[in-house]
Amino acid sequence: MVTVRGDLVLPDGVAAGWVRVVGDRIDGVGTGAPPEDAERVDTDGLVLPGLVDVHCHGAVGFAFGDGAEQARAAAAHHHGSGTTTLLASLVSESRDVLADQVRTLASLVRDGELDGVHLEGPYLAAHCRGAHRSDALRDPDLAEIAALLDIARGSIRAVTIAPELPGADELITALTARGVRAAVGHTAASSSTTRAAIAAGSRIATHLFNAMTPLHHRDGGPVVALLDDERVVCELIADGHHLDADVVRWVWKVLGRSRRMLVSDSSPATGIAAGASYLGGQELRVGDGAVRTVEGGVLAGSASTLMDVVRWAVSVGIPLPEAVAAASSVPATTLGLADRGALRAGHRADLVLADGDLRVRRVLLAGRWV
Repeated sequence: MVTVRGDLVLPDGVAAGWVRVVGDRIDGVGTGAPPEDAERVDTDGLVLPGLVDVHCHGAVGFAFGDGAEQARAAAAHHHGSGTTTLLASLVSESRDVLADQVRTLASLVRDGELDGVHLEGPYLAAHCRGAHRSDALRDPDLAEIAALLDIARGSIRAVTIAPELPGADELITALTARGVRAAVGHTAASSSTTRAAIAAGSRIATHLFNAMTPLHHRDGGPVVALLDDERVVCELIADGHHLDADVVRWVWKVLGRSRRMLVSDSSPATGIAAGASYLGGQELRVGDGAVRTVEGGVLAGSASTLMDVVRWAVSVGIPLPEAVAAASSVPATTLGLADRGALRAGHRADLVLADGDLRVRRVLLAGRWV
């Protein structure tokens, strides 16, 4: 048993208090004087719920598709940075390569080293492909996705799809029937096509604005449809490179608390000071904090952890409790993880101790310090 005392980041504000942990669970949360326990950890900073990242490609030079040991190293970096629940995102690849990657990651999910897999592709629009290789893209294939889901044995939690592709609605319906979240992304779909995808079961916008047709006053495209539907939760890469601060503040007001979801879209370049890194066979370069492909200069994820994203959001005026919720309770709810994302009795004991500038000091993951 251990009691952590500090300034708790709660849904409605920050308050001095305590969190008691027994085993891998939060046993109690309160304000005022903490209970007497055998062990107590006092901090003069903040106590946050463990962060939940639903869109993350790697770190420390490794992509999650590079192999088991490389995936473990990338996950360890994010765990130590405050992300205690993590989906491993895979970029578009050939059928055989993607199947092998899913098979490898599924074993890590079963071992509890990852919390699921997100397929960002290969069913993406070619002219909105971003950093995905064009030769790895293809139309939705029900047989392929069924085979991948069988290989994954429940570990695939989300799939990003461009809804204008032939067979997209059928694929979204099939994924939804199997409990997999279908996301709209990398798309130039019209508003009506996007709304059809939502009607078929899509409930997530993959990095809203990025790799999709911009909003235009004569054609709202996917952005308007995704913003307008109350059922859709929207990913935002608030790292200072993917979205302008004014856009983040505006969208924050439009969406409301339950629909804002911060993601890192972290690349293998995260956490390395120098040296080459690769994603989907493409070499990456970091310049002025932004990650781009060497060939073409396209944004290829970020060099940020999810805590970095929370910190940037707060720095441009997003209230701390709201930014933390968008990186913890909202993604946990979106994934159907009822015991994550909040400082609440009965939840898994995932805590982040940080200073007033949101620099991570210590991380408790399922009751163990990492």
